[in-house]
Amino acid sequence: MQEEPSLRTAGEGVVFLVDSYFQNSELVERLPVCYSDVLIFVDSSHEPTTDAVDDYLAKALAGTAGQRDSVVGIGGGSTLDTAKAVSNLISNGGKAEDYQGWNLVQKPGVFKLGVPTLSGTGAEASRTCVMMNHAKNLKLGMNSDYTVFDRLILDAELTATVPRDQYFFTGLDTYIHCIESLNGSFRHAVADAYSREALNLCHDVFSAEDMMALDKREMLMVASFLGGSAIGNSFVGVVHPLSAGLSMVLGVHHCEANCLVMNVMDDFYPAEAATFRRMVEKQNISLRTGLCRGLSDDQYEALFNASIIHEKPLENALGPNFRNVLTRERVQELFVRM
Repeated sequence: MQEEPSLRTAGEGVVFLVDSYFQNSELVERLPVCYSDVLIFVDSSHEPTTDAVDDYLAKALAGTAGQRDSVVGIGGGSTLDTAKAVSNLISNGGKAEDYQGWNLVQKPGVFKLGVPTLSGTGAEASRTCVMMNHAKNLKLGMNSDYTVFDRLILDAELTATVPRDQYFFTGLDTYIHCIESLNGSFRHAVADAYSREALNLCHDVFSAEDMMALDKREMLMVASFLGGSAIGNSFVGVVHPLSAGLSMVLGVHHCEANCLVMNVMDDFYPAEAATFRRMVEKQNISLRTGLCRGLSDDQYEALFNASIIHEKPLENALGPNFRNVLTRERVQELFVRM
């Protein structure tokens, strides 16, 4: 019988990577941190970068022989992605940027446990950990089966203190994952099933009078897991590449960026864009406007380049000739409308 992976073995201890939001909180005080472990707070005010992941890896391995037994990630998508990346790097060596792409991670990371405190990104279930590489103007993850968490703890009580707008923006990441997957050409029966059920749950949550009631938070946590599982078996579409452009060039956080892009997707996802706006209105959410008006030619060029580089999702949505659809002029026009 194959032995189950263990959080603790006779080695160099556990790395706890915790969202800085919980610093000085009761949650941190309850963690079983032992003398051989290390507790590191992850700055979640910015999305993960390759340089930041390398820094967290150095902190995780400080004072050891270059090895740790396990990694525990507690927080939102940025913290969970950081935990997955650090786990991979402990086993594979090198720098974070070495593994940005598809199936570049050669062997499993150390045992990793994920504890999401936000619902929507699907980071707890996905096979990637997304990082920004400013030197290359690239936002891309370690896309690998080895990136998936070994174990998860899903507890909706941990989402009780999420600010309302952030709860909405993050939750809509699940909705967007799933509508992109279902409208793509790289369909998969398992991904379709995950996506459909996740969308049903999203509709229940965001049409409710109190979208943050405990039962709705439980629904959204399940929807997030299903949405992340769906993307593990398919691809996203037009929204995520343009969202990556907003993050790389203008520093907009991923989930808000997705919503800003979704608001101008009538030509690509007309029914879904209309549903999105109904949910925004129902929940009285304010979307920023005018963010990309009056930018310089260099900024528009950077936005285009940071978006069009994501060939797999764009081909999934628009086919192999996607560049004929998303010309520089068309992409700039979409950004100007945001």
